[in-house]
Amino acid sequence: MNKTFIRTSALLGALSVALGAFAAHGLKQILTEAELQVFETAVRYQFYHVFALLAAGILYSSFQGPLMRWSGYFFIGGIILFSGSLYLLCYIKHNALPYEWVGAVTPLGGLSFIAGWVLLFAAMLTPNKAG
Repeated sequence: MNKTFIRTSALLGALSVALGAFAAHGLKQILTEAELQVFETAVRYQFYHVFALLAAGILYSSFQGPLMRWSGYFFIGGIILFSGSLYLLCYIKHNALPYEWVGAVTPLGGLSFIAGWVLLFAAMLTPNKAG
């Protein structure tokens, strides 16, 4: 078990719920429909990968090693880069700030998610502690 991954997934999961509620109740009147969809996409992918990180943390006890560890790191990085850039992009677009280049960071987060899943798969191909 990797307690750091489990703790991080718990905190990011709580943040996902809070941000989702904030979007549904607070941002609905503030953001445009397009901006709200982007924000909701960020929340959705954050929440999906909270579960992936939780799985990596739990599976770590049986499949210890760099592949599982890096899988978790890539899930965390993906949440920060993908969801974080979309949250920031909503803020920037809503306030008409000249920093739309932030959207170029989002694909790096997507690649991080993909790398996390591939590493999780690869970690499962290695023998576990029980044999």
